[in-house]
Amino acid sequence: MEIRMLDVAEKAGVSKTTVSHVINNTRPVASATRERVLEAVHALGFYKDAHARSLTRGSSDFFGLIISDVQNPFFPEIIKGFETAAVEHGFDMLLCTTNYDPNRTQAAIRVMLENKVRGVAIMTSQIGPELGEELTSHDVPIVFLDVERARRLRSTIALDYEQGIREATAHLHAMGHRVLALIAGAANRRASLIYRAAYTTVLNEFGLSADLIVDGNQTVEGGATAARLLLERPSIPTAVICQNDLTAIGAINAFHAAAVLVPEDISVVGCDDIYCAPFISPPLTTVNLFRLSLGHLAFQALQKISRTKRRSGKRYTGECHLVVRNSTAPPRTSPLHLR
Repeated sequence: MEIRMLDVAEKAGVSKTTVSHVINNTRPVASATRERVLEAVHALGFYKDAHARSLTRGSSDFFGLIISDVQNPFFPEIIKGFETAAVEHGFDMLLCTTNYDPNRTQAAIRVMLENKVRGVAIMTSQIGPELGEELTSHDVPIVFLDVERARRLRSTIALDYEQGIREATAHLHAMGHRVLALIAGAANRRASLIYRAAYTTVLNEFGLSADLIVDGNQTVEGGATAARLLLERPSIPTAVICQNDLTAIGAINAFHAAAVLVPEDISVVGCDDIYCAPFISPPLTTVNLFRLSLGHLAFQALQKISRTKRRSGKRYTGECHLVVRNSTAPPRTSPLHLR
């Protein structure tokens, strides 16, 4: 037999409206009354019909989150932060991954619309503004990561890569490094272009050349390939900054395989501060992007759009700060001879 909200109200001795407020967390209810309603809910085995509610109200209790790859260590803390914020406000999270596939990206957008989500955080550079338009055209607020500007129904979170790179460069410069290289992400990706521009700006501030940039693909394998290219150069840099930690791990592995010591021969700096960064050999000096806070911020940005009359978006900044560990040291004092 189907258990209705009215059945819960009769068992708890309250109105159907009060039951609705308790279940949907839409208005404060006295703690004793709330407890009585929840006891009735559990005793009767009542579950709200989310689909029916979304048809009635035009939206569900879900906020959407789209990421590239759940196996990428960059994303779990973002997921955790976003979900925690959603639950704290009485909502649920709908997660979709694109796996860098355009067809899955389109499918993710469709899933969000079909489930009538209240808003979508797009925490991947693989979805361009044009796909975001598909959501906003259905009056669904979105928040993008590293998109140039905010407008109606669209907020953006800009990671302060420049600050992180500035701290990393200052750290390396203070130890005596003057020849640096960057292993960047693919040149056709938005986040990579932003990172490259920040790197060039900061190195110019320090009077250093920013010309030595090698393309990677932000994977361990890509980092290893790029590191081997650096070792083939006539003049090998004394320090390498990597666009993410997976790249840095791949670079360190390639250096070790070539009998090049990190940090004695080459210092390596990553970016992300993923969970395993302190545990690799050597522990990785890296730029922390505070991804847990980033997930919280993404949810809050969507909430803010939903609650404002004009539904105007806003530009937010995500902090980036250097965490110093053991993969950086003063530069080598003699030329590097490879075996």
